[in-house]
Amino acid sequence: MIFESINPCDGEVFGFHKGDSKADIDAKILKSQQAFEKWRELSFETRGALFLHLAAHLRGKKEELASIITKEMGKILAESRSEIEKCAVQCEYFARHSENLLHPNLIQTEANESYINFEPLGIIFGIMPWNFPFWQVFRYAVPALMAGNTTLLKHAPNVFGCAKAIENAFRAVGFDEGVFQNLICGVPMVEKIIAHPKVAMVTLTGSERAGAAVASLAGENIKKIVLELGGSDAFIVMPDADLVKAANAAVASRMMNAGQVCIAAKRFFVHQSVKSEFISLFKQKIEALKLGNPTEPETNVGPLARIDLADQCTLQVRKGIEQGAKVWIEPQQKDCFFSPTLVEISETDNVLFQEETFGPVAVVKEFQQKIDLIKWANESNYGLSAAIWSANLEEAKALGKQLEVGSVFINAVVKSDSRLPIGGLKRSGFGRELSEIGIKEYCNAKVIYVS
Repeated sequence: MIFESINPCDGEVFGFHKGDSKADIDAKILKSQQAFEKWRELSFETRGALFLHLAAHLRGKKEELASIITKEMGKILAESRSEIEKCAVQCEYFARHSENLLHPNLIQTEANESYINFEPLGIIFGIMPWNFPFWQVFRYAVPALMAGNTTLLKHAPNVFGCAKAIENAFRAVGFDEGVFQNLICGVPMVEKIIAHPKVAMVTLTGSERAGAAVASLAGENIKKIVLELGGSDAFIVMPDADLVKAANAAVASRMMNAGQVCIAAKRFFVHQSVKSEFISLFKQKIEALKLGNPTEPETNVGPLARIDLADQCTLQVRKGIEQGAKVWIEPQQKDCFFSPTLVEISETDNVLFQEETFGPVAVVKEFQQKIDLIKWANESNYGLSAAIWSANLEEAKALGKQLEVGSVFINAVVKSDSRLPIGGLKRSGFGRELSEIGIKEYCNAKVIYVS
C-alpha cells in the first residue's frame, strides 16, 4: 500500500510512503523488544544525554522540520516553529527530571524495608494524530523512553513525512534504531499490533471513535491504555473579567492551528451583562485575522489539514444555523480553507454545542445565573479542560472545582506543559500524560517488601 502526502494549501501530492507488510511490522516489533533489553539497563543520565542531544538537533533543524509540518498539514510556519521548540523543551525537561520523578517511593510499614519501584513495561505502541504531528509524538515518547521503555509509532497517514523526520532525528543523535521506530501502516494493522504479545501498552491521542475502537482491542488483549480524545472546552467570561484580555485569549485559544486543537476553547459562556461588549471585541479581533498561505508571514490562519475536515465544519455550521444559531461572522469554505467563524446560540441542543467543532468556529452562549452556567458547562460529553476569566480569584477557583474536566486555567489560555499532567474525563478519555503522573503511566509500580 502506498500512502500520499498532500499539501492542503494547494492540493499538491508531494510525498509517497510505502506501507509496511505484516512481516515488516513483526521484524520491527522484534527489534523493539531486543532494544528494550539493552535500553532499560541504561542509566537515566545516559538516556538523558541522548535526549539533550536530540533537543539541540531539533533546534538546529527547526526551519527544515517546521516546513515539513506546514507543507504536510497546513499549520502556519510560526506555529510549526513553536511546535519544534516545544518538543526540544520536552526533551530537556524529562532528560533532567525523570530520575527524580521515578525515584523509589519509600513506605513505612512493619517491614525492615518497603518501597515502590517504578520500572519500564516494555514496548509502548503510540497511535498519534495529525494536528500536532511532532508534539503529540514527543509528548508521549519522551517520558515513555526516559522511563526505560521502547516505542513503536503509528502516525496519522497524512503526516507520514513528519513521522519519518522524527525517526530520522532520533537516529541522527545516536539512539539505537530499535528504541524508536515508525510503523507505516493503516488501521487494519492496528489490531494485530495491539494483540502482539510483546506489545505492553497502547497510548492513543485522537478522535472519540478511534479511542473507543482501540480501547476495545486493548481490553480484549488485556493491555494497559491511555486515551486523550476530543474536547469541547468551556471558556467562561465572568462579569468582572478583563474583557480585552479575555477577548485576546479567546482568539488565541480558538483560532490557533486553524482551530484544530483538542484543548482549544470551543464553547464561550459569557455573562449577560458583558456579552455585547465581549462579542464586539471578539468579532473585531477575529475579523483582523488573515486567512491564507501558511508559508506567508502575514498569515494568521492556514487551511485545515484535509478537505473532509473542512467539509465537516461547513456541514456542522450550516446545521447549527438551521437550528437557530445567530451568525456574527459568516463561514466561508474554499477547498481546505475554512474562514474563522463566530456564532451565538440560545439552546444547548444545538449541534454546535453538542458536538466538537474541529476548526476555527467559536460558539457563544449567554448565561446569567451561576447554577445554569455550571449545568451547561458540564452538559458536554467531553471533559478535557476549561478556562475561567474573572477578577475574583477565589470565586473562580470555587467555580473550577465544580467543572467536570481534567484541568482548569484561570485568566490564562489552556495549554500543555511538561510539568503538569494533561488528560480528561468522560468521552475525553482516561489516564494522563506529562509530569510525574504521566511518566508513571508507562511504568510498573512494583512493591519491594523486605521482612
